[in-house]
Amino acid sequence: MAFEDSQRTAHTTHATLVFEREIPATVERVFAAFASAKIRSEWGAPSDTATIIYDQDDFREGGEDRFRCGSKSNPNIHGTTRYLEIIPNRRIVSSETISMDGKRLCASLTTLELAKSGSVTKLRSTSQVASFIGQDMISGTETGNNGSLNSLVNYFSRERA
Repeated sequence: MAFEDSQRTAHTTHATLVFEREIPATVERVFAAFASAKIRSEWGAPSDTATIIYDQDDFREGGEDRFRCGSKSNPNIHGTTRYLEIIPNRRIVSSETISMDGKRLCASLTTLELAKSGSVTKLRSTSQVASFIGQDMISGTETGNNGSLNSLVNYFSRERA
């Protein structure tokens, strides 16, 4: 099958990425950290040199968030998250698209699961990613998610200190 648009001839790279963390907070507080764009912006950036800015937030089934992220000096990566299923304090299923300069870089389906384990919350996030620009986007997604989840752990660890 031939496509007229040269962008559509590029190979799509797929990956399933699984991230697990133990968060030093109750399930309710961890869920609230995902439900609130204000709180998400406090811990969501994957490093001290990065930022995430929410231009629109609508955390509900069928709702949509729009955000920009990247370096603090140039948050030029645009994202849209759509919430497909939300079970308070247990599960969030969402789809996400990421683009830069008007070009879609990837699309993903993410399932976030939360479970109480003693005094901590076990978090498991599974992202099924389709990259339209090759392996670099898969690697970037993995690095970004690991950094963000480490920031989430640190966010709650600082509260306990």
